[in-house]
Amino acid sequence: MRTRALLAAAALLAALTVHASPLPQLPDYQAVGSGTLRYFGLRIYDATLWSPRGVWSASGPFALELRYARSFDGAAIARRSIEEIRGQRDYPAATLARWEQRMRALFPDVNAGDRLIGVRMPGQGVAFYSGTRKLGQIEEDAFADAFFDIWLHPSTRVPDLRAQLLGAT
Repeated sequence: MRTRALLAAAALLAALTVHASPLPQLPDYQAVGSGTLRYFGLRIYDATLWSPRGVWSASGPFALELRYARSFDGAAIARRSIEEIRGQRDYPAATLARWEQRMRALFPDVNAGDRLIGVRMPGQGVAFYSGTRKLGQIEEDAFADAFFDIWLHPSTRVPDLRAQLLGAT
């Protein structure tokens, strides 16, 4: 009987964790979908897309949470983000340089288990968090669109992860 109660409590906790908002200031955010990014078979991070009531819209507010499986330098994360953005569309070199500089200033080095969260706020750009600590904000909607397109645009380089994030699989 005690074992059954413990299993029920564990299942409830797991369910709450999956559907709980990634940040306290986003209480109505629910998971839309989640998946894992692998590179040559190595797990890089687990990603979860969050939105109000679990309904995602590219033009609405949402959050993307990345839980890293290994350590990375913050500057390397910024550099890789720019490479992915460059692969999506043709942006002026000066714009890409400015965006990379802003991300380098915000992104910390991460270790396995660390979470970085980007919160898309239409008309206000994107705010970045490490866990629940706000790192800063880039108040450009063009940057926010380009950044989240890495994972969510139909022409993303990770279409399987996109499908998982959008709950299509």
